[in-house]
Amino acid sequence: MGKSNFIQEFKAFAMKGNVIDMAIGVIIGGAFGKIVSSIVADVIMPPIGLLVGGVNFTDLKWIMKPAEMVDGKEIAAVTLNYGNFLQATFDFLIIVFSIFVFIKLFTKITAKKKTETPATPPAPTKEEILLTEIRDLLKEKK
Repeated sequence: MGKSNFIQEFKAFAMKGNVIDMAIGVIIGGAFGKIVSSIVADVIMPPIGLLVGGVNFTDLKWIMKPAEMVDGKEIAAVTLNYGNFLQATFDFLIIVFSIFVFIKLFTKITAKKKTETPATPPAPTKEEILLTEIRDLLKEKK
């Protein structure tokens, strides 16, 4: 009985709206990250690389120890690949900026919707209904 109760609780948790919404957000966020990474790598960085002398940022590295041949085997160079770090930093900044702009637009659109829909007036109280009836009766007597 304990296992099936645990499974029932897990099912209830997994099927909550918030968990499903979060999963959808993660999937969309992953796809959005790929799009932004492509924009950075394929659209933004080439002109910046051209401006700084035709440098591809992902190729930037500091060779700490060059490659060498030892007993006929090549030992790879030891490098500090700061270009990849710069590329990832640019990706991050552009993703954060894009999300900021998206949230600003979303907030503006939802705020506009709220102001466009007029608030429904509250229902009249019993006193107001009684006073309205009295007023109408007085008008009829005149």
